[in-house]
Amino acid sequence: MIAVVYGGCSAEGSAEAPPSKSYTHRAFVAAGLAQGRSVLRCWLRAGDTLATLEGMRSFGAEISEAEPAVVVGVGGKPRTPAGAIDCRNSGTTLRLLTGVAALDGEVMLTGDESLQRRPVEPLLEALRSLGVEAESLRRNGCPPVAVHGGGLRGGRVELPGNISSQFVSSLLMAAPCAEEEVEVVLSTELKSKPYVDMTLQLMRSFGAEVEREGYRRFLVKPGGYRGTEYRVEGDYSSAAFLLALPVVAGGEVTVRNLSQSSLQADRRILEILRAAGAEVRVQRGCVSVRGSGSPESFEAELGDSPDLLPVATAIACCASGTTLLYGVEHARYKESDRISTCALEFSKFGADIRERRDGLQVKGGRLRGAVVDSHGDHRLAMALSVAALAAQGKSCISGIECADISFPGFFMQMRALLPPGRLVLK
Repeated sequence: MIAVVYGGCSAEGSAEAPPSKSYTHRAFVAAGLAQGRSVLRCWLRAGDTLATLEGMRSFGAEISEAEPAVVVGVGGKPRTPAGAIDCRNSGTTLRLLTGVAALDGEVMLTGDESLQRRPVEPLLEALRSLGVEAESLRRNGCPPVAVHGGGLRGGRVELPGNISSQFVSSLLMAAPCAEEEVEVVLSTELKSKPYVDMTLQLMRSFGAEVEREGYRRFLVKPGGYRGTEYRVEGDYSSAAFLLALPVVAGGEVTVRNLSQSSLQADRRILEILRAAGAEVRVQRGCVSVRGSGSPESFEAELGDSPDLLPVATAIACCASGTTLLYGVEHARYKESDRISTCALEFSKFGADIRERRDGLQVKGGRLRGAVVDSHGDHRLAMALSVAALAAQGKSCISGIECADISFPGFFMQMRALLPPGRLVLK
């Protein structure tokens, strides 16, 4: 599909943040492994999360997809799937379910072409140190992955924290189902710390006993998970694209279903919007943003929030002066190499972008309409539409269907915030 955006107009109105993708993934895993019955309310029905749902169903969890979802867990002993588990385009699914696969049986996990470029070897090495046979079937340490489980015996495991926090979350989520206590020790600084905080918070909601000492050592007690009722909060990662619209184009947008006390890393978007000169108000589960359409340049260290790189780049392209986005080298291991694809695609609007090892230097200004491509990356597709609204003339964004991976209906919600005819879907 293609989105045609006619820039030069403001954004006005209100919208609804979708449920959190990160929490939905984790909730399906914990509920699927739990003793008893869980009820998941306000969960995200999107491409990535449905991959995790189907994966847990393959492991034997009984799942009703109605709203609210009802999950009957397997008591920490998943069965061996009948065939390979297709993780589609979802790195989170691949990594979390690799940990689940270690608990029993022989499991093959695979995915699409993009997923087969995403690293998983550090997680496999950590599982091997816990007595699990696990290997990549490719020389580059990427999927497909074969796991010959049989249960986690427990013990001490060491792995790096600077490639993906999902490796850490995978081990932590599988650890309550181990025979003995699991000690997870990180050999490097942990990137994306808030995502691990979210994992720990959700594990405790399902009855797991887990402690951390700083962000280098974690202790997980055996005992499994208990079925519970759990409500998934709204997603700041997805809301960021709607909240950025008035900043780059002018106007005011209010997004509902956003918790003021959220642990989500991408709540950082509020700081970025303020740094860019927008007026941001937070009250009663809503965030309102008023912008002039002339954002200011800013600096942002995005080590804990790599998913904000595309939308931060969109804002930076419209800003006067030079913006520096850094500390986000691990964004190269997402659905696309986001540092390179952001530099390539946003420069087509006329911004001066220099690629750095760990981020981007962006000299913004007046943008012109352009023909750009999503590279199959959902966050890039949405971020390009933000920049297109600020560009003079017509822009065409191809491959926008990938937005359904995390935010089904994004382009419909965006269209409702614009004057008629400014966003056309083909």
